[in-house]
Amino acid sequence: MLTLEENASSGRDQQGASSIPVNPQTLLGRKALAAISTEHGMRISEATLATYACRGGGPAYRLFGSRALYSWGDYLEWAESRLSQPAYSSSEHRVHSRSRTAD
Repeated sequence: MLTLEENASSGRDQQGASSIPVNPQTLLGRKALAAISTEHGMRISEATLATYACRGGGPAYRLFGSRALYSWGDYLEWAESRLSQPAYSSSEHRVHSRSRTAD
């Protein structure tokens, strides 16, 4: 069953931090998604999500009327696809990025 979080403040814990949805099918509006993601280390703005929705390259979303809703699971999948491989030093990232561009 899908759940909908209206805005970032609806999913706050006792310390006032945005709680990460437990259910990957939870639907979030742009404001809530940007707030939760940013608060937990993956900074993205509402405007960036809107730009991706127009130009492509962003997480999958659905429309409810004219409102974009993002599944938490789909967003995590997209965000994980943007992460680099694990590294133990910054020089490892330079080596990996060079080998990717050479392919």
